[in-house]
Amino acid sequence: MKLGVSTYSLYQALKSGEMDINAVIDWVADQGAVHIEIVPLGFELAGNLELADAIRLKAESRGLEISNYAIGANFLTDSDEAYEKELERVKAEVDIAARLGVKKMRHDVARTDDTSIGNFNRQLERMAEACRQIADYALSFDIVTSIENHGYFVQHSDRVQTLIQAVDRPNFRTTLDVGNFMCVDEDSVSAVKKNLPFASMVHVKDFYLRPSYEHPGSGFFQTTQGNHLRGAIVGHGDIDMREVLRVIKRSGYDGYISIEFEGMEECKTGTLVGLENVKRIWAEIE
Repeated sequence: MKLGVSTYSLYQALKSGEMDINAVIDWVADQGAVHIEIVPLGFELAGNLELADAIRLKAESRGLEISNYAIGANFLTDSDEAYEKELERVKAEVDIAARLGVKKMRHDVARTDDTSIGNFNRQLERMAEACRQIADYALSFDIVTSIENHGYFVQHSDRVQTLIQAVDRPNFRTTLDVGNFMCVDEDSVSAVKKNLPFASMVHVKDFYLRPSYEHPGSGFFQTTQGNHLRGAIVGHGDIDMREVLRVIKRSGYDGYISIEFEGMEECKTGTLVGLENVKRIWAEIE
């Protein structure tokens, strides 16, 4: 297991200007992380290859592996022209991933207001064909591409697996987020068990969960079935985190694990406590 931090965890500080990406890399290294995952929020890499080079060199200087490059994408476009344009844009992001030196890249697939299974089935081949083209392009760089379980439309464990199987490429897998299954009202332990064999890497995130009939106030958002979630420090929320990590450890998974913090607490504190909790729990479980 290689434990590290997603730059997304420190988005509060990046957005406010308290930190830049170099400061984030220094901070992550100072906490004893093995790797850093690059999510271009709070800074821009598209069209900025010089910054990509600088990030790679900075991480190398601090002894950090860059584990993954994670970007957004949407192939449910209004026209074929827009579809082709989005394909070219994401391929350019693969070029950036190669520039960063990563061998793993997560890209989104779709956003839509109609998140029904019927619409998923109708759009499956369009999404799969886009993912095939990106995976085939990434193969020339020896990069494994992946879909994360988020965005409501391709978030359920079965939908993620269905897309992976439809794409049918050995270098297309899933960035498995242990918390995001809750957004579609799936139990994290069960969903992790189902999708872990398809994981290229793992995000560890936690949430507070409240039932639909008990609105907890501002700071929460709703699941597909109207329950309420709020980002939590890893280990503080309502996910059975000890069992989730036990499942991962017993599976023999020895790849990258990224801490993702999106709670209301100060981001450096929230990220560090989560990092320490995962280290402690991992050492305690068998």
